[in-house]
Amino acid sequence: MKTAFKFTAAVVCFAGLSGAIYAANNGLETAGGGQSMFHDKRPIITPQSLPSGAYDPNGDFSNDPNPKIEHVFLPWEDVDLSTLGVADTYARERGRSLLITVEPWSWARNWRVTPDDLFQGIMDGHYDTNMASICSAAAKLKQPVTIRWAHEMDEKNGQFTWAYWSPSQYVKAYRHAVDVCRRDLPSAKYMWSPMGKEGLEAYYPGDRYVDVVGLSVFGYQPFDQLMLGRDSTFVEATKPGYDRVKAFGKPIVIAELGYQGSEAYVHAWAEEAAKPHDEFKNIVGVVYFDDREVYPWPHGLGRPDWRVASPLLN
Repeated sequence: MKTAFKFTAAVVCFAGLSGAIYAANNGLETAGGGQSMFHDKRPIITPQSLPSGAYDPNGDFSNDPNPKIEHVFLPWEDVDLSTLGVADTYARERGRSLLITVEPWSWARNWRVTPDDLFQGIMDGHYDTNMASICSAAAKLKQPVTIRWAHEMDEKNGQFTWAYWSPSQYVKAYRHAVDVCRRDLPSAKYMWSPMGKEGLEAYYPGDRYVDVVGLSVFGYQPFDQLMLGRDSTFVEATKPGYDRVKAFGKPIVIAELGYQGSEAYVHAWAEEAAKPHDEFKNIVGVVYFDDREVYPWPHGLGRPDWRVASPLLN
């Protein structure tokens, strides 16, 4: 079965919806008597804010004038690449560039090969056509494109096949994929995007292969309380990964941002996420992940719901 990439639902189902309700009352829609009906968790944008964006399959940002980056995900197998043109039109109408995360597998889990077979297949050129097809399609788009290949390779939770590779295997595969893509898409920027974990430096593919570094930053209040005994802050959660990648001297984008918790917790993160911080001088953009978590978090904490219109925790 063909699996169109995750952007499509936003275009088909939500592009015509008004985003005005999400901006009402500074992100809070109320009924008579002040009873809260839902909260909008999106980062608070001011004239001083960093450029922002969103992965937005639910269409919550469709009429929001603030985002400058449209983030889409697609696998390099079993994908309908004609939808890239739809994404390009959608982004162009809203003045947004495209951040395209390419996942080197099929989203159909029973189609996936082992980590060793995937690595060897890449190095033997068996997947060159997959990467070239994506990049040649992206070369026809009108909006600026950033390619983010095989992200969060340093996250060892079993989610991604490529995270089972050794650092040297990852570097070889990443370089190969970028070399293939550049033949058709030399104008793109290429993003290397670890989770931010200790030891990520070993996966760095070299300056020639990285134009911008991505990081993933998530705040989940039940996890904070369990692991820290208190709430974390955006700055606290961002700093370890930032400190590990800043030495590469590249622009840094928070490519995936999400937070879930009480009203006070969410508001604190929303206030800080897009704000320039003196300790994060290399961060040049923040992209919200407007969807529910795909995989359960550890310690039986379930799947956090990062969506900006999702209910807050009590």
